[in-house]
Amino acid sequence: QVQLVESGGGLVQPGGSLRLSCAASGSYFSINAMGWYRQALGKERELVARIRRVGAPNYADSVKGRFTISRDNAKNTLYLQINSLKPEDTAVYYCNAEARRYSYSNEQHYWGHGTQVTVSS
Repeated sequence: QVQLVESGGGLVQPGGSLRLSCAASGSYFSINAMGWYRQALGKERELVARIRRVGAPNYADSVKGRFTISRDNAKNTLYLQINSLKPEDTAVYYCNAEARRYSYSNEQHYWGHGTQVTVSS
């Protein structure tokens, strides 16, 4: 099992910045891709950014140029630097990991409990 714990959310004014973190722990063989999703009130959960162990990350069009995803594989930690925040970025942000429990297992998705980001003046 993979446990994911997010931190770094909060209330910020438009134009402000936040840095979200997601620490992965537990018993697993490997974690391949990790990502950030968000869910605004009354809307479906959507992909914000995703990054594999190697290779370029991918972003939702709505956040390109403002959000930067990164990971520290040695620390099993995922980050999301959020700049130029807008009110429409308000949502619960969830960390996701695509991991194998054992070497012979299929990849499964694991989720954190989420961290609230509120952008308001």
